Amino acid sequence: MTVDLDRRTSQKHRTAKFLKGTVLVYLLLALGSGIMIAPFIWMLSTSFKEAGAVFSYPPEFIPRSQIMVKYNDLEYGLFKIMINGKEEKVIKLKVFKNDADVMIYQDSRIIERTLTVSASDLKPYKKVKFLWKNYIAAWNAVPFGKFFINSIFVSICITFGQVFTSSLAAYAFARLNFKFRDQLFLGYLATLMIPSTVTMIPVFILLKMLGWIDTYQALILPGMFSAYGTFMLRQFFLSIPKDLEESAHIDGASKFTIYWNIILPLSKPALATLTTFVFMYAWNDFMWPLIVTNSMEMKTLPVGLAAFQGLYTTNWTLLMAATVIVLIPVLLVYIFNQRYFVKGIVLSGLKG
Repeated sequence: MTVDLDRRTSQKHRTAKFLKGTVLVYLLLALGSGIMIAPFIWMLSTSFKEAGAVFSYPPEFIPRSQIMVKYNDLEYGLFKIMINGKEEKVIKLKVFKNDADVMIYQDSRIIERTLTVSASDLKPYKKVKFLWKNYIAAWNAVPFGKFFINSIFVSICITFGQVFTSSLAAYAFARLNFKFRDQLFLGYLATLMIPSTVTMIPVFILLKMLGWIDTYQALILPGMFSAYGTFMLRQFFLSIPKDLEESAHIDGASKFTIYWNIILPLSKPALATLTTFVFMYAWNDFMWPLIVTNSMEMKTLPVGLAAFQGLYTTNWTLLMAATVIVLIPVLLVYIFNQRYFVKGIVLSGLKG
């Protein structure tokens, strides 16, 4: 009896300890998630604000605009202030050094009695207001439609080309036996240690000699080949049983038929993961399109966003609205491929 009681007590202690640990883990995850998502929420909130509300203090996550009222055919901002212990709504007529002349606003009408109050006591009377026109203004501020089409076309071409060439190379390194295969693969991987900034100028000079500067060829072709994509898909291809390949070979299937009809259909998780990575990189790439494009007709969205930043001022509301528009395709690609995403990352490194 005593042994059973001790066992139950011990079990309760273990359960309580487990629950405390679980709650702590979830709290830390929730805190981390909040910190990660806060900048996105602030960006989304800023895209709906008035230009002057971006730097308001304290910061407001919910967009608010000051209420405006008409008086003598002019619009005045509505403020609130404590007068004789009672909160009143007023409009500000004139401002001196530290004081302001105001009139009381009551029941949707102006009480024409001028009061002089401390200007620092006036608090703007605001209401929640989402300025959807910021998105229209952002779209019309620059050739946004052309930038969008360029980014879509370039990103799709780079994604398709890199996934296709990487899968072909990965199949060769994973399934075909040829002399110096492993040594060649190691040399291929060694290129990952070379920063892209090192090869940027030689590639630019080569494209200039070909006359491809400010063309789609310059934007697309250098990004269609990747050692990282080859490595990732090779690791996944190695995890596919060779029995399937041998059976197809006995039935007379060629190497390309095996690659196309067996290897690729079984590699959807890895292909979806690589597609997501490549599309995100191509869509967000700023430096290379900035270097190889000169005309407004050839610029992509990341370069186009820089048009909202001037030498002395930046239109933050329009910039945030444009950035939200730019994020939408990336979110759609991730949502579509998310079921394969984690699976592809896990399985791509199981073997090899």
